[in-house]
Amino acid sequence: MPESLSVESHVEPHVESHVASPAPAREAAPAAPGRPRKGPWLRLLTYAAVSLGALVMLFPFLWTVITSITPEGSLAGGPTLFVENPTTAAYRTLLETLPMWRILLNSLWIAVVSTLLQLVTGSMAAYGFARLTFRGRNVVFALYLATLMVPMQVLVVPLFIEMTTLGLQDTYMALLAPSIASAFGVFLLKQAVEGVPRELDEAATIDGAGHLRIFATIVLPLIRPALATVAVFAFMGSWNSFLWPLVVIRSPEFMTLPLGLSTLQGQFTTEWDVVMAGSVFSIVPIAIVYLLAQRHIIAGVAHSGLK
Repeated sequence: MPESLSVESHVEPHVESHVASPAPAREAAPAAPGRPRKGPWLRLLTYAAVSLGALVMLFPFLWTVITSITPEGSLAGGPTLFVENPTTAAYRTLLETLPMWRILLNSLWIAVVSTLLQLVTGSMAAYGFARLTFRGRNVVFALYLATLMVPMQVLVVPLFIEMTTLGLQDTYMALLAPSIASAFGVFLLKQAVEGVPRELDEAATIDGAGHLRIFATIVLPLIRPALATVAVFAFMGSWNSFLWPLVVIRSPEFMTLPLGLSTLQGQFTTEWDVVMAGSVFSIVPIAIVYLLAQRHIIAGVAHSGLK
């Protein structure tokens, strides 16, 4: 007993000393060197440079609107930002000269249908090139991308002969046929599909899903930013198309907006206020589409690997 008491008497103070002794304070880690903060003057200069660049980019659109409301708009005096007596006479003249509402509906219908067709064909082709394995896949994809280097001017005559042979000249189908598929859209969407983890496909395959269900329920929702980017580019390309409608369309009822605006320029004189009024009609739909899809465009370009 005395020996056990002596051992306990020696252990307890030792334990208490460990408990009571405060833990040594940790030394603060040296702060990692960060980027130097911009001074107020440098920040102000940055904002001023960005604002100046934005004004330079917006000036042509602003000048278009101002010229359209200028009485007897003329380009002889150079650009001006102040109008003494603004008027909408150019818009009334435009509506009286051209069947604008029919032309706008034609352009809108062609652009929307063409965009939807490019999204359907482009997304399906992108899934095939990215997920399916078949002989000669890389060669076919390379040949398909090579069509991007062929300008539209080279294809006008063969396409015109083809439309004439099929009896589609001067029809809506003639306007839509060349824009059913887009090599650029397939390339961009393929990059986006390759960014989707294959583990999701494998998990869906284990659950019994096929390629069509994987494509519709997994891949498409995950590449929505890229789809929005392709949609904006396809809509702009179809809306601004001029050469192909000029070649294949003869009847006024199938006329698109760029083709209709070209008729406003006379041989000797041109009413520039009316032309600018028509340009405003051409700019507004594209601006609306871009603003609606703005937040998806940057994400789509970034995720697809396009720089």
